[in-house]
Amino acid sequence: MSPVVIVVIVVVVAVIAYVVFGRKTAPQIEEATEIKPLAPGKPKASDKPKVDKADKPKADKPKADKPKAAEKATAAEKATAEVERPEEEQEAEAEEEDVEQPEEEEAEDAEESALPHRDKDVKGLRRGLKKVREEGGLFGRLKALFTGKREIDPGLVEEMEEILLTSDVGVSTTQALLEEIRDGLEKKELSDPDKVWEALRRRARQLLDVEGGGAIRDHGKPTVVLMVGVNGTGKTTTIGKLATKYTEEGKRVLLVAGDTFRAAAVAQLRAWGKRVQCDVHAGEDGVDPASVVFDAVKRGTEEGHDIILVDTAGRLHTKSNLMDELKKVVRTCGKALDGTPHETLLVVDGTTGQNALQQAAEFGAALELDGIVLTKLDGTAKGGVVLAIAAEHALPVRYIGVGERPQDLRDFDAEEFVEAMLGGNGDAAQAA
Repeated sequence: MSPVVIVVIVVVVAVIAYVVFGRKTAPQIEEATEIKPLAPGKPKASDKPKVDKADKPKADKPKADKPKAAEKATAAEKATAEVERPEEEQEAEAEEEDVEQPEEEEAEDAEESALPHRDKDVKGLRRGLKKVREEGGLFGRLKALFTGKREIDPGLVEEMEEILLTSDVGVSTTQALLEEIRDGLEKKELSDPDKVWEALRRRARQLLDVEGGGAIRDHGKPTVVLMVGVNGTGKTTTIGKLATKYTEEGKRVLLVAGDTFRAAAVAQLRAWGKRVQCDVHAGEDGVDPASVVFDAVKRGTEEGHDIILVDTAGRLHTKSNLMDELKKVVRTCGKALDGTPHETLLVVDGTTGQNALQQAAEFGAALELDGIVLTKLDGTAKGGVVLAIAAEHALPVRYIGVGERPQDLRDFDAEEFVEAMLGGNGDAAQAA
């Protein structure tokens, strides 16, 4: 093939390539070139859509930017809120826990002081009356009579009588307890042990539920309480336990050492005052007790004490002189503050049995007693003296002591005591 032909062929191929490829890319170049200078000049009619499409994004751009900025700001706020909110909630929850927890504890404390002084604690009292409830104690012996019995025979009443008499219940109180049971047996109304047991419990509650029971009343500021009783019954210890109770309740307490002839009594009262952190008023050894009490009542009134607890002497070997001395103390109290002492409580030792009854009779003949504090019940298996004092002297039992701790001096509740000593509802076997 000649060179001329080759050149022609190359030229033809080049022309064809230009026509095929060169014309397709040219419009794209022209279109790109025309789009850029559209803003200053008037566009052609055929190019308007291209201009509109290009312009609209430019015109809308500021509008589009605002939502994006708002969205960014909102997103940032949400992110901040998501970080901060849990901390606020945690703080709020922590505050709620800090506030609510004490409220729950206060509610429990409110329950412990209800009805009207505290919740009943039968189980705790049963522990204190453990000896009474043991096999050889009052409850244990009575329970043994009923165990395994299906029918009641008249001989059971005589056995119950013997147990009650030997448990310091006393003759007249024993008869009062068994009268209803005897009458019910004669009328065939008490045919099974459960009914007899419930009749005994019901009658015991009635005898113990004497008007004027419960803890010391609030007689204004100050409330003056005179504690009397023979030496060794636990007067000073009872005063210390009462001081603990009232100090814990936020009351200002003044202890008065009225047993001026016994240095040990004054020292013991001072020790309680130091332990409880309350004031103690004491005179010199051997000084007239009435003058000490007079000064103490004046002091308590002037200094704003809520309650004044007065300890007194209790010497058995000078019984008549003791009663005269106590009468003088009572008169002197009234001179220092009209209407005082507001309450006079006799402290007796539960382990002394019938001696406690005699003491109640002697002090009751000399003084106007407002109630009994029966101590050391945890140390006796008898325990029937509680029933005897309430029934024979019509004196309410105000407190009972069932242990060494301050909280073991308990406000007396007849129903609680009967349930603790004689069991709960049901027969004797179930009551244990």
